[in-house]
Amino acid sequence: MKEDSLIVVRGGGDLGSGVVFRLVSAGYRVVVLEAECPTVVRRKVSFAQAVFDGRASVEEMPSILTALDELETASVGFWNPDGAMGQPVPVVVDPEGCSLGILSPDVVVDARMAKRNLGAAIDDAPLTVGLGPGFEAGRDVDLVIETNRGHRLGRVIRSGRAEPDTGIPGAVLGVTEQRIVRSPANGPFRSMRRIGDVVETGDELGEVGGKAVVARTGGVIRGLVSDGVELSEGQKSGDIDPRGDRIDPATVSDKALAVGGGVLEALLSRGFLPGR
Repeated sequence: MKEDSLIVVRGGGDLGSGVVFRLVSAGYRVVVLEAECPTVVRRKVSFAQAVFDGRASVEEMPSILTALDELETASVGFWNPDGAMGQPVPVVVDPEGCSLGILSPDVVVDARMAKRNLGAAIDDAPLTVGLGPGFEAGRDVDLVIETNRGHRLGRVIRSGRAEPDTGIPGAVLGVTEQRIVRSPANGPFRSMRRIGDVVETGDELGEVGGKAVVARTGGVIRGLVSDGVELSEGQKSGDIDPRGDRIDPATVSDKALAVGGGVLEALLSRGFLPGR
């Protein structure tokens, strides 16, 4: 049994942030590693937004951008949901994972959601966990968490792989691919609307390379990439929820919470405990 375990989560998008939210709420110390310019869409529920703004909060849980050379002296505290605020979750720009040698974490969770292994190794930490397709439990990482919606969502996989990526987003009110906003060209994104706005099919949300980024279905804007992010033609740049203003884009999704619960089970089952 290992108490006061230190967890590194590689990837602070909405699923990775759901994992962080679950773990920090349970008392674990967590550090998030991110890319230099993350193409995160659901920014209201993503600790990766700290890369752009210096700070970010997910349901009032704070995070702060921390330099790689400050990690050794950074205070990695935890946030108490009952109101006793600890240190913000450090977010470090470290796509190569150089800080793993500095931190010597007990657990590394790969939440980059690349649908392939970007270099995670089973010996990166005493326990390694991968989210979704691209990892094989027992070879790439110790454990894999199912991320595909359905009966197995959030399950801990101890041998084998998660379900393969279908390339089709999960249906919301019967809407699948049309709820994804995609870039019409190569270039930097410039927004015209905000996350939380309610839009109709055909509304302009922004522009890339002089071409309009349009909504392909009506609903509430659940996510948009940050202004200035370089996009490729066809790349995901936003997300619209057809359920409209019944949905709060600033709350962690049911899917992210389920995946976070799977990671929490994985840690506890292997004896990695939070602090007192």
